[in-house]
Amino acid sequence: MLYVVPTPIGNLQDMSHRAVSTLREVDQILAEDTRQAKKLCNHYEIDTPLASFHMHNEHHRLEGLVAELQAGKNIAQISDAGMPGISDPGFLLVRACVEANISLTVLPGSTAFLPALVASGLPCDRFYFEGFLPPKKGKNKRLSYLQQSEETMVLYVSPYKAVKDLKKLVEFLGPNRPACLAREISKIHEEFLRGSLAEILEELESRTKIRGEITLVIAGKEAE
Repeated sequence: MLYVVPTPIGNLQDMSHRAVSTLREVDQILAEDTRQAKKLCNHYEIDTPLASFHMHNEHHRLEGLVAELQAGKNIAQISDAGMPGISDPGFLLVRACVEANISLTVLPGSTAFLPALVASGLPCDRFYFEGFLPPKKGKNKRLSYLQQSEETMVLYVSPYKAVKDLKKLVEFLGPNRPACLAREISKIHEEFLRGSLAEILEELESRTKIRGEITLVIAGKEAE
């Protein structure tokens, strides 16, 4: 069986008892970064063998992993933080298991976008998850699509591109669109910046350096 296991996005205490026991009991853990996974395993005294499985090798490893699962091996997949498959490796292996009729189970657990969405104060009965915007090619096309969305939108933003992406969002969605920037969720320096896109951009531009993972929640078109 394949076990898809979410890992903490910040606070290690967010790891569930079931997730810990699963990682201890499987034959192998596939990790996006084995060095990062080792820290988690050491904290919870997990000595299961680790193997790398990331965006650069997942296509090449699929066939072998499917064969191992079909032979009776129990494998868990984790990412560096959060739920595998959500802006992280995971989808390809899950799809391969579904196509090969291999049993799989996904454990509930940490994701960045849900805490950010709920804490934003913006409507969360309907929302659109965009993930990361395209780096260059296709970005304007995606923003033109988001421009018309009436649902609350959730985006992941790199701290290194935060100011640049906010400028683009202001350009396409307008400076007055209500938003909430969530940074370092569940960590010591957790922060929520609420206001218009222009106000959040102004705050980021005033900082000498922006650190940590960022989730940006933006009101839909009709909310403006």
